[in-house]
Amino acid sequence: MKDYQYPLDLDWTTDEMVVVTNMWTAVEKVYETGLETTTFLNIYKQFKEVVKSIGEEKRLGNEFERVSGYSLYRAVQQAKKQETGKLKMGS
Repeated sequence: MKDYQYPLDLDWTTDEMVVVTNMWTAVEKVYETGLETTTFLNIYKQFKEVVKSIGEEKRLGNEFERVSGYSLYRAVQQAKKQETGKLKMGS
């Protein structure tokens, strides 16, 4: 378990919070162990159903990166470029 809190909006429903939490968990996996690119992109697609605006995505992503050190933006860019196979970020 991480010693930081995921950025969440208290106005979201429980289901929406689950979707966003899944996104943060997926970003962690991409940096720590790797994750199938298609799986990651599917989770991101669900995330975009909740977090529709680019501004909000950026704000949440920056907040997440500040507490975790992991970049949502870079993970998504890499996944879109890669499209298939295992997505693994970092060293």
